[in-house]
Amino acid sequence: MTWILAVNLAGMPDRWLEVEDAITYHAKGMVAWSVGNLVCTYHGGVSRLTGVRSELSTRSIIAIKGTDFMPSREREPALTNAALFARDRYLCAYCGHQFRERQLSRDHIIPLSRGGRDRWMNVVTACKVCNGKKNNRTPEAARMSLLYAPYVPSRFEHLILQNRRILADQMEYLMANVPKHSRLHS
Repeated sequence: MTWILAVNLAGMPDRWLEVEDAITYHAKGMVAWSVGNLVCTYHGGVSRLTGVRSELSTRSIIAIKGTDFMPSREREPALTNAALFARDRYLCAYCGHQFRERQLSRDHIIPLSRGGRDRWMNVVTACKVCNGKKNNRTPEAARMSLLYAPYVPSRFEHLILQNRRILADQMEYLMANVPKHSRLHS
């Protein structure tokens, strides 16, 4: 499935849209501008007055007008295992080996039972063996040092982490604003 990158009027990425939803925004006159390659064209009916068939096209990146897409304070992206594992490049933070998604788990650096929170800055990817070995302890207490530090992905990076089928022009748009410290650059 092809996804359309929806951005606000300032160009800040907001979400992925299905093509049909993008066409709906076009039909409602809510697309302020668009860039990127033409993704698809929908054909409508033929006008009785002009004999011309209607059509709506969408590009791969569209800026949406309206309150849902107003610039807001940077909010922390949603934390999901899929995005976490992608952020950490499927590498265990303790043994350093790369694993498949089903072999990984979310490890809380400060365990939830010890007051830790389920937030980007307190979680890393761990293989199930290392996570079991660490158990309900901090890395220091378990004598297992972290091989990399956690961080909160930017909105640009988070949208990359959410979509496995990003078009080349969308990737170029997003990567141009991914912070230099991001693991996506390696």
